[in-house]
Amino acid sequence: MRSYFQFGVNCVTLLSLCFLFQYVGSLPSNMSAGRNGKVVVCYVGTWATYRPGKGAFNIDSIDPSLCSHLVYSFAGLDATNWKLKSLDPYNDLEENFGKGSYKKMTALKAANPHLKVTLAVGGWNEGSANYSEMAADQKKRSSFIASAIETIKKHDFDGFDLDWEFPTKRGGRPEDRENFIALLKDLRAALKPHGYILTAAISAGIETLKSGYKLKEVGDLLDYVHLMCYDYRGSWDSTTGANSPLGPVTDPLTVKSSVSFVLANGIPARKLVLGLPTYGRTFILETPPAEGEKRNLGERSKTGAGFQGPFTRTDGFMGYNELCLELKSSNWTVYWDDASSTPFAVNGDKVISFDNAKSIQLKTQYAMDQDLAGVLIWSMDTDDFHGDCSRPGDSDPKYPLLKTINDAILQGSLSPNNKSPNSSSAIDSCLFAILTALLISLKF
Repeated sequence: MRSYFQFGVNCVTLLSLCFLFQYVGSLPSNMSAGRNGKVVVCYVGTWATYRPGKGAFNIDSIDPSLCSHLVYSFAGLDATNWKLKSLDPYNDLEENFGKGSYKKMTALKAANPHLKVTLAVGGWNEGSANYSEMAADQKKRSSFIASAIETIKKHDFDGFDLDWEFPTKRGGRPEDRENFIALLKDLRAALKPHGYILTAAISAGIETLKSGYKLKEVGDLLDYVHLMCYDYRGSWDSTTGANSPLGPVTDPLTVKSSVSFVLANGIPARKLVLGLPTYGRTFILETPPAEGEKRNLGERSKTGAGFQGPFTRTDGFMGYNELCLELKSSNWTVYWDDASSTPFAVNGDKVISFDNAKSIQLKTQYAMDQDLAGVLIWSMDTDDFHGDCSRPGDSDPKYPLLKTINDAILQGSLSPNNKSPNSSSAIDSCLFAILTALLISLKF
């Protein structure tokens, strides 16, 4: 009798350990809470603190419960000494009576233990030329990396996000493709002993992906790869188009095409984070169509012309928090473009292509169907973070796009097409272990 009792105890122990190991083994490297093991990466453009009126976004505007990772954007590169530098010392640092936003953002972890906070360096305004020169020289790389680690330690960041936009482009050089890997290898070697996260934001443009990145090695060296799937079309074009079109995959300027390309060229799905915009692109038509005429994306527009919103004040760009208020005007008509699975709005000679909850949900579901690591947004500060565009009866109106992502990840990762390693194969392994224990017990 005692042997059977002991056998029962052993079975329970084996079963518990088996499921525990299966669960732990299913978690991605450096995973924060997210939703069902998927990450929700939230970039914050910290210059948004200077926007007028209700456009001003500060650290206390952040809802950390909606993100697994926050990315402080941006630090820069000092080309006089090749060290990391603050781009806004008054906002970033505490010295000289500064606002200390570095520390304020990382302090959010105290009440949100699931949260990881990383520091991004680069961005569009930093360009590519200085990063190209730094990456080409071992001594300059070493200076940059040493200063990056010093900053990360001092301000309690959890890691580093490299936003070099873009290798081989915008003043870069052909050797950037190799030198980008050299820089990542040096960063990986320096960050890993401290347990720091290493990520990078990369272009979604197929030609830039081909010329700028050795994708298999990029995927091997990074914890997560942030694929920026936006700005496919904009006022720089001669026709209107979707900012972040989901498909079709046959069109190289779509989300599906970019994701398919990087997956086919060595980026593991478990490391790929799909980047989605919380803003739209604006256009001014060359000639407004006649009243009552059917409207479509692809109409002729004035190259380089676009209108701006009251908060971001950038031609050709409107945050969702701006455009959702603008569209409340009775003069706007909103359409759905089936080809890109995105909405667009028209008012005379003005056009806005943008994302709403429906299009964001569709793209997030696509990410879950591909079993990607998760979704990121650029950026928190242009979602409707005040909830100004809520509908009557909405009890929780803030961050509608970010909440749509969280909800879609939860639903998508629970669907039958997205079984985790804790599903039938894991259960079969555990049952096999117990059966083996039974046979051994009966033998003895």
